[in-house]
Amino acid sequence: MSQFEQLDIVAAYHAVSDTYLGTDVDIHALCRQYRHNEPVMKGDFVDTYLKVPTNAGAKAAKATVTVFKHKDIMAIMRDAETYTNGFIAEGLGAFFDGLIILAMDGEQHRRTRALLQPVFMPETVNKWRPEIDRVIREDYLQPMVADKQANLMDFALDFPIRVMYALMGFPTSDTEKYKTYATWALAMVAGNQIDPEKAKIYGPLAGQAAKHLYDGIKEVVVARRAQGTQETDLISRLINAEAEGRSLDDHEITTFVRSLTPAAGETTTRTFSCIMTNLMQRPELVERIRNDRSLIGKLIDEGIRHEPISTFKVRQTSKEVEIGGIIVPKGGMVQCMTISGNRDEDVFENPDEFDIDRKVKPSFGFGFGPHMCIGQFVAKVELNCAINAMLDLFPNMRLDPSKPAPRISGGQLRGTRDIHVLWD
Repeated sequence: MSQFEQLDIVAAYHAVSDTYLGTDVDIHALCRQYRHNEPVMKGDFVDTYLKVPTNAGAKAAKATVTVFKHKDIMAIMRDAETYTNGFIAEGLGAFFDGLIILAMDGEQHRRTRALLQPVFMPETVNKWRPEIDRVIREDYLQPMVADKQANLMDFALDFPIRVMYALMGFPTSDTEKYKTYATWALAMVAGNQIDPEKAKIYGPLAGQAAKHLYDGIKEVVVARRAQGTQETDLISRLINAEAEGRSLDDHEITTFVRSLTPAAGETTTRTFSCIMTNLMQRPELVERIRNDRSLIGKLIDEGIRHEPISTFKVRQTSKEVEIGGIIVPKGGMVQCMTISGNRDEDVFENPDEFDIDRKVKPSFGFGFGPHMCIGQFVAKVELNCAINAMLDLFPNMRLDPSKPAPRISGGQLRGTRDIHVLWD
């Protein structure tokens, strides 16, 4: 059996985690130091300290500057004309034939987002909420109740993929296919290596995964078009949509859907892991939320601020600019340490504290500006349903003292590997 055939969803997920783990540094302490002493750093923070891939790919120029303050990050991410994303097509986008919404700028990005956005808006997702809640409770959590113990990450790796792939239009009758597609999508992300030796291993795997995922999605698209559809899922909407006065063909729809699959699930898994780690480390907060479920939304918002899974965003200048007294030439790379902006003392009081009662202010857990995460509302609904259901079904849920405590790590795509819990 080949290495590709041996891939499963767990192995692929951990391969991505290992790819973006980087060096064992205290990223929060480093960012705090730079916020105070050098809020605009000349050079590449990620390359200097974290040693993880960026969306620009291994061959891209190093960042000209790195910014750490909330106001600078917000200004850069808001101005998509000056600070562009097109370079991603040659980096991470290379595994998607360059057609990935992250790598689009200007009018192309606006048109594509307008095409995709309706599937992920509240009015669409709220129609799915009862089914999302049913799947989480009946198919995942209720069968676990009698065990009185679990690694929550076994559950967390699976349910977001199933929910998101259903929203995208994959058949709901074959859940094993979800795992297969998700495994291929993760293998594509793991191909974005900076270590030449690892690139020799994961590059070919990513190439095979891209081909298999394309073929699998196209099969669904062709079948859906043949039977005709008026459904609200992504594939159905794209089949019935018009772009620039014409319908999209099967290749375009397949490529669009494939470009969204890497984020369709595993980012929610990582967000779940960070939120639940912070929650389970605070038993008094568990009880407070168990007794007042209206607080779950605040828990999610604070979790995304306190430990965003994406620690930085990279942009490229379309013209010469000056940032913090440093001239960045046209085509220069600008690194925004979003994890730093989320703990900027000028914006958030006691920023290192996990406080669900703080006043909500814009943070960068789902990005910001024109490229803000298109699936953020879906993720929040999934997380809300999952946390609610666990509090209902797992009485006195608490960390298992016989197992290692969960630890959030990663230079990028942060998360927790295991969250072992007990209940009565």
